[in-house]
Amino acid sequence: MTDTTGRKRYDLEPRTRAFAKRVRSFVRRLPRTFSNAKDVEQLVRSSGSVGANYIEANNALGKKDFLMHIRISLKEAKESGYWLDLLNVGESRDLLKERDALAGEATELMKIFGAILRKSL
Repeated sequence: MTDTTGRKRYDLEPRTRAFAKRVRSFVRRLPRTFSNAKDVEQLVRSSGSVGANYIEANNALGKKDFLMHIRISLKEAKESGYWLDLLNVGESRDLLKERDALAGEATELMKIFGAILRKSL
C-alpha cells in the first residue's frame, strides 16, 4: 500500500498498539517498588510513543516529516527495551518470561523501523 506521496505505507499500527497494551497489562502485575514506579512511568510513555509516532509518520506532510517520525518510533522502541531491562520482576518466572517477550518485541520493532528508515533514505 502507498500513501498520497507515493511512499510505501507499512501497516504496523495494530502491532505497535498491541505492544503498548501488553506493556500496560504487564506493569499492572509488577511488584510495587519505588524504582519500578518510576521506571514503569517511563516504559508506559515510551511504549505508547512507538505507535503514536508511527501513526504520525503515516500522516506525514512530506518525506522529511515521515523520516523524523520513523526515527522517533525507532528511538522509543529502543528506550522501551531499556526500561524493560531495568524493571524488578521479583521471583516470578511468569513476569520474567513476559518481560523477555516484551523486550524481544521492542527489539523486533527497532529492526523494522530501522529497515524502513534505511529503505526510505
